[in-house]
Amino acid sequence: MDPIALLPFIVIIGAMFLMTRSAKKKQRQAAQMRDQMQPGTGIRTIGGMYAVVKEIREDTVLVEIEPGTHALFAKNAIGAVLSDEEFDRITNGPEGEEFDVDTVVPDDASSLTEGGESSDAKLDLAKKGPEDGEPAEAAEGKDADEDEAKSAESSKEPEAEKAKADTAESKDRKRDEDADSK
Repeated sequence: MDPIALLPFIVIIGAMFLMTRSAKKKQRQAAQMRDQMQPGTGIRTIGGMYAVVKEIREDTVLVEIEPGTHALFAKNAIGAVLSDEEFDRITNGPEGEEFDVDTVVPDDASSLTEGGESSDAKLDLAKKGPEDGEPAEAAEGKDADEDEAKSAESSKEPEAEKAKADTAESKDRKRDEDADSK
């Protein structure tokens, strides 16, 4: 066998070894980080929620999201254990100011638009004419002319409908005869 032919396989096996090694290293670091948790420590979950550890159990962690609000998370859901200074900076703002939680969020997005239109503005729901968007009153004169042309055509329509009905009846008769013969 040619040793050069084995070279791609050796490279692939080496790459797989390095990837599994780095993954194991990351898992070990995450386990060490979770072991550093103690009651009173600030954490960030993998979902981005900040909380304070209240109680550590075998596979879960009881955290306090805000005073009086507790939640139970799996230990694997803890994304980072934060230092006290970093946790205070994130939760209280850069100068220790509390976040404004009294902000009112509107029920719909209409008040968030920047346009000068108010939501109380009445829409023009008048029927528009077929040409150039003219109001229905202006289009009435044209409609009368069109109605006369349509009435002339409508006198021809009963004959066409009768012919269509005859062909439909003949198709139905043929289908019934075919069904009876089977």
